[in-house]
Amino acid sequence: MTFIHELADVQSSNIGINTKIWQFSVVLPNAIIGKNCNICSHTFIENDVTIGNNVTIKCGVQIWDGILIGNNVFIGPNATFTNDMYPRSKQYPDEFMK
Repeated sequence: MTFIHELADVQSSNIGINTKIWQFSVVLPNAIIGKNCNICSHTFIENDVTIGNNVTIKCGVQIWDGILIGNNVFIGPNATFTNDMYPRSKQYPDEFMK
C-alpha cells in the first residue's frame, strides 16, 4: 500500500505500490516514482524525473528536471541533482530566452 503523508504535496499519480512519501515533500505532476521507495521529508522532485524501484531518498534532497535514478539506489541527506547542460556558462538554451 502506498503511503503519502497528509502534509506532503504530491501532484503526480505515477507513484509505485508500497512507496512512502513523508511530510513537506513536493512531487510535481509528471514525476515517476517506482515501487517500494522511501521519500523522506523536505524532498523536492521536479516534473521530468524518473525514480526506479527500491530507492531511498533521505531528507532535504532536490532532484531537478532530466534526472533518471535507477533501481536499488540510496541517496543521502541534502544532496542536489541537477542537469546543467552549461555549468557556469552565460550562454542559455533558447527555451530560457523567452
